[in-house]
Amino acid sequence: MEELLIKSSQFEYNGWIPDCCAGYGNDKSPELHIEGLPAETVTLAIVMDDLDHPIQPGFNHWVAWNITPVSKIPGGLPQGAVVDEPIHIEQGIAYGRHCYRGPKPPFNWNHRYRFTVYALSEKIQLNSESKKSDLLNAIDGYVLAKGELIGKYQRKHKK
Repeated sequence: MEELLIKSSQFEYNGWIPDCCAGYGNDKSPELHIEGLPAETVTLAIVMDDLDHPIQPGFNHWVAWNITPVSKIPGGLPQGAVVDEPIHIEQGIAYGRHCYRGPKPPFNWNHRYRFTVYALSEKIQLNSESKKSDLLNAIDGYVLAKGELIGKYQRKHKK
């Protein structure tokens, strides 16, 4: 499997996720840059998890599929099960909604969040109530490449 390089114009790998992308801020999805997409990529999928959730490690904050295969996923993607502008994206249920839900750790704790991007060889057939486990099962055997970006968030972090 090939490896994708995932970056953001808003934070570095293991850097601080800005408040605009957090649940305590504007709750806007970050802009993601993808390098190394295989030529045969048909669609992309994204999973974003809280790696330090105290009760449910890997708590899912975003699950999306059938994303237009582009080298830059715009930030601030709208809510909704199916969105066509600024790019096509289908969003399942994460954090109880059809949308990106930004970092929101309790008690001013520092949590790490992992964005995993998958380049897929096929369009994925899932219903809008699908969750992370449904997506991971559906993409099995279709992943051409994947990469991750990890950021951390704390409400009152020091830079």
